[in-house]
Amino acid sequence: MGVLGFKKCPSQHAVYCRGVGFERHVVGVYVDDLIITGSSCNSIKRFKAQMAEIFKMSDLGLLTYYLGIEVKQNDEGITPSRGSYVQKILEKAGMEECNPCEVPMQTKLKLSKESDSPRVDATEYRSLVGSLRYLVNTLSDLAFSVGYVSRFMEEPHEEHLAAVKHILRYVAGTSDWGLRYTRKKGDKPVLLGSSDSDLAGDDVDSRKSTSRVIFFLGDSPISWQSAKQKVVALSSCEAEYIAAATAACQAVWLAWLLAEILNSVVSRTVLRVDNKSTISLVKNPVHNDRSKYIDIRFHLIREYAHNGQIEVSFIRTSEQLGDVLIKPLCKTKFQKLCTKIGLHTCKEFRAQDLGGDLLNNSCA
Repeated sequence: MGVLGFKKCPSQHAVYCRGVGFERHVVGVYVDDLIITGSSCNSIKRFKAQMAEIFKMSDLGLLTYYLGIEVKQNDEGITPSRGSYVQKILEKAGMEECNPCEVPMQTKLKLSKESDSPRVDATEYRSLVGSLRYLVNTLSDLAFSVGYVSRFMEEPHEEHLAAVKHILRYVAGTSDWGLRYTRKKGDKPVLLGSSDSDLAGDDVDSRKSTSRVIFFLGDSPISWQSAKQKVVALSSCEAEYIAAATAACQAVWLAWLLAEILNSVVSRTVLRVDNKSTISLVKNPVHNDRSKYIDIRFHLIREYAHNGQIEVSFIRTSEQLGDVLIKPLCKTKFQKLCTKIGLHTCKEFRAQDLGGDLLNNSCA
């Protein structure tokens, strides 16, 4: 890629960029497959001609399928979906004709490693959970439920497998859903994130909390995470602070990557938190009895806030959009939040040229 003037992004080594303005190109590389986008269709065509002179390759045209992810495009936006991959998972589990359900996990479900139910085949369980984990890359609605059942892969029991099959029934009923990414001409992209935690809410074994982090570029979510915290939090303030520190690291990295792709300065990332004690702890460097024992690594968020790399602001709990990432919800609230974070059905989408192309480079 260096022959054509591309530079590897320091923040993401699989992304290469070159040019400015209407000659800006961004290429994502996976082994010998390339996803190409640029500022104009004509500049992309010129780049493809340059590549064809150097490498033997196939031009597969508009991006429609990549690494198991279907991509639907029209004039309004781009939507990755999981239809064909879901069908393969259901066939592997023998659930092609299963009855779909509307939520990925039952409300208030509590699972434990110390189960009295019979054990199940650990290899089969890990295979199903691993397949579901790949789906989390395209949709955030599965992040919590799949992360939850992943905690029992060492010694799964029948109740754990039942939870996995419940998730499979959910993906069977939502296989045509995806996140929609729209274009707004003239608008500068604004990176907005939020963090939250559920204090020891679902881990009955270790009593550790679950962190939830989600970032939006404009109106569309681009990064999300639901993960059990590595330490036991003694208060909701501490649990929220740990989640915010995780979000701050992700915010700084995303801002760097976005600046490299756009070749321009990105505005300060706003991080929304619904706990005022946590915000006070970020802005006040003084240790008190409630915070002096917090691991020093989590105080990195203070430095980011002080340097102006992120801005921590308050948001009401009722306005948080990422509750689907930290706990099982009832049908009404779950579907409402899924709609707000950008999940749409893909049935009405039809492929139209938006300027993105996929080249299959046969020369390593």
